[in-house]
Amino acid sequence: MQNQVNKPATRARIAISAAALAAAGAGMFGALATGPAAAAPAGPKAETTTSTDHLTVDAAVDAAQAALDAAEKEGQRVTVAVVDRNGNTIVTLRGDGAGPQSYESAVRKAYTSAAWNAPTSQLAERLKSAPNLKDIPNTLFLAGGAPITHRNAPIAGIGVAGAPSGDLDEKFARAGVTAVSRGR
Repeated sequence: MQNQVNKPATRARIAISAAALAAAGAGMFGALATGPAAAAPAGPKAETTTSTDHLTVDAAVDAAQAALDAAEKEGQRVTVAVVDRNGNTIVTLRGDGAGPQSYESAVRKAYTSAAWNAPTSQLAERLKSAPNLKDIPNTLFLAGGAPITHRNAPIAGIGVAGAPSGDLDEKFARAGVTAVSRGR
């Protein structure tokens, strides 16, 4: 007995070939239909969308650099972070000699200040009456964070960590906010 390979019947081969051609034709038609002449699908109505302001990368870098410069003038070794309204890091500057813990602390202070649109020193005071606030993920209720606002709404936050006190951290963060407000 010889080894035989089962070959599909002629009708089956024709059906398979026809299906392959139809699929190729549909793909070609789809490519043509999505060309420049194709009508774009309607987008959402204007009343179903919203716009927000964002801090530019250049402004974030200026703010971070101003905060770092202020800290260095006073001999402090800090890390500075600027985050957008949603907590996404825009820029982080780790000063020479800043401790390893300062990176995460700066980012979390920046996020906390942006999320609540308040300096983190004020938010730390709120913990006395609402201690569960500290359980919110990615927040840090220690002085050193300041919001950056536009039209009275937070658009970013700047956090500084590494100085011997939160008051100093926040002083340097405010220097960053001032740089943005002055258009540095």
